[in-house]
Amino acid sequence: MDKQPKSRPPAPRNRPQNQNNNRSPKSVSSGRSVSRGAAIRAQKRTQEDAQRIANQYVAATARPEGGKRANFIDDSPRLKIIGLGGMDGGGSKNMILVEYMNDAVIIDAGNDLSVDLPGINYGIADTAYLETIKPKLRAYVITHGHLDHIGALPHIVPKFPAPIYGSRFTIGRVEEIFGNFGLPLPEGFELQTITMNENTHERLKIGSFFVELVRVTHSIPGSTVVVIDTPVGRIINTGDFRLDPNPLDHERTDTQRLIELGKEGVLALLSESTTAERPGRTPSESIIEQSFVDIIDQAPGRIFVGLFSTNMNRVQMIINAAVHHGHKVAMDGRSMISTLEMAVRNGFVSIPKGTFVPIANVPSMKDDKVVVVATGSQGEPSSALMRMSAGEHRHIKLKEQDTVVLSSTPIPESGNDALIGNMVDDMLRKGVHVFRHETHEVDGVGPLHVSGHASMDEYKEMIDMTKPKFFIPIYGAYRAKQRHIELAVEQGIPRANTINAENGQVISLTKDKMEVGGEVPHGTILVDQTGAIVSNIVVKDRLMLAEEGLVAIVLTVDRKNGQLLTSPDIISRGFIYMRDNEDLMNGLRAELRRAVSQRFKRVDLDRFKQEIKEHVTHFLYEQTQRSPIVIPVVNVITNGKNVNVATDRGPEQQGTKPEEQTEDLQKRFQQMRAKLLNQDARVD
Repeated sequence: MDKQPKSRPPAPRNRPQNQNNNRSPKSVSSGRSVSRGAAIRAQKRTQEDAQRIANQYVAATARPEGGKRANFIDDSPRLKIIGLGGMDGGGSKNMILVEYMNDAVIIDAGNDLSVDLPGINYGIADTAYLETIKPKLRAYVITHGHLDHIGALPHIVPKFPAPIYGSRFTIGRVEEIFGNFGLPLPEGFELQTITMNENTHERLKIGSFFVELVRVTHSIPGSTVVVIDTPVGRIINTGDFRLDPNPLDHERTDTQRLIELGKEGVLALLSESTTAERPGRTPSESIIEQSFVDIIDQAPGRIFVGLFSTNMNRVQMIINAAVHHGHKVAMDGRSMISTLEMAVRNGFVSIPKGTFVPIANVPSMKDDKVVVVATGSQGEPSSALMRMSAGEHRHIKLKEQDTVVLSSTPIPESGNDALIGNMVDDMLRKGVHVFRHETHEVDGVGPLHVSGHASMDEYKEMIDMTKPKFFIPIYGAYRAKQRHIELAVEQGIPRANTINAENGQVISLTKDKMEVGGEVPHGTILVDQTGAIVSNIVVKDRLMLAEEGLVAIVLTVDRKNGQLLTSPDIISRGFIYMRDNEDLMNGLRAELRRAVSQRFKRVDLDRFKQEIKEHVTHFLYEQTQRSPIVIPVVNVITNGKNVNVATDRGPEQQGTKPEEQTEDLQKRFQQMRAKLLNQDARVD
């Protein structure tokens, strides 16, 4: 399952209900109605709220500074299964470690695209525990090629090298994401991939384990069940699956092999739980093929189809329908084009010669002779379909009588519903015909999407086929995993033989017993748009800036007499519009003049900066009930020369003798001041 970000974390709590960023504060009072301590505590609460929001993703990391790293488990002869990711949320950053004595393999290593923090693109599982077992790591075994199962590999594998095993399509996807990774890989690193044949039941020895892949249907080719025979017993990880009786590529789930494995004996089944609360069975992918044929037959103009970039079976279906009607096909969306090229190269998609045309040719073609396949079915802001809708695409702008088909539904737990709704609204305003799976019945068309995940009856069937002694639901929200346990109990698994484990918990298995035996470091590492890791401290600062804004105070002080040489410069960003709040700014300037005259000569520079910061924080909170980030900049002048520029981050270029300071420093300060004050009209 691929995910996209969009849920919004709660805002910090200390702002009054009627407050807004552009409110005009009451006139400045001469007395203090709020103590300095109250103002400082209010800012501390703001900081704590920002930290709390950031820690939604990392608070579980068992790495307290100065304390124990984790409650580590001994290396007695038992099998350990540890979910480093994928045991919460909707199933994301999926990553499960299987460890026995001196050998360990990792099943999947995905990312979490639902993280919604400023400047964050996705999250990956914290790898702190891998640092402690690095010599044990023998392999990565991948169930399938969706990003929530492979997206973290370029970050993790170079640090913890081991071969990557998977089906032919999955390995193609792995090599694709390494090739498209935005950051340079470490010098000397070589990607090792090993393709396994899921159709011949080959078993490869990896350390003390034997690994086999079994074909299973999902929404991406090459999906597999991972079977690991360990010295303790056999475990099975289903990966994401459905039991489609009639997939377009005719690659049905290898139920016969799963039944054989069950008869031979399965110690533990690790079964994905994404949609374990959905009754019945998931319909076959084949039921939607006729829907595309009918829409293309009836649409009056150009046809645009939005779908997940990795759903190559769906792409093949659209190509078949377009060819049936004599239409050309164009494609846009870098991820989709990259995956299609790999799929064609490896024989997973067949395209008749002359079918495809460049996206740049579409505007010059007859409207009723072209189908455009594009990313953007989830309303992603930078996707091809969204840019076409917004009129920002390089070649295509949606127009009246165009037809858009959204061949997907909002990803569970992603919060994408609003994004999709807004995109559809914009399209309808342009006179575009929009078909969605959710409304296909009232629109008079057939179904447009089929889930890639099983429903209750299929989850039960997987348990019946494999007949495990122990049952561990994985890859899903806690509530979905709990429902999955209830299904397992219905199928005859003793409740005592089930565990709804959290990320980081160590499940210890012997031939006769399963128990949770401690916890290892776990959590989320945040990654920005470039692929670089982002510190939690940086995220906290971004949240505070987004919520409360920033005020910078620039003071130029004569060292000799301790007086200001210029009026205090005040820069506000995201706090208030200064021209609408002249009384507040004049009052703050007066307070700064008084503070400088009273305190500069009496305390050292570091203490003076801290007092200015607290003083401004107090003043602004009293007047506005808000606590922006305050950055004081102190420029100290001696005999016309700058001898110190200091901010709340610490003094820079400290010195006591004018001859030790250069005119260049004074020049740089003036340039910095001019740049700050001349950016736009929000300055004093």
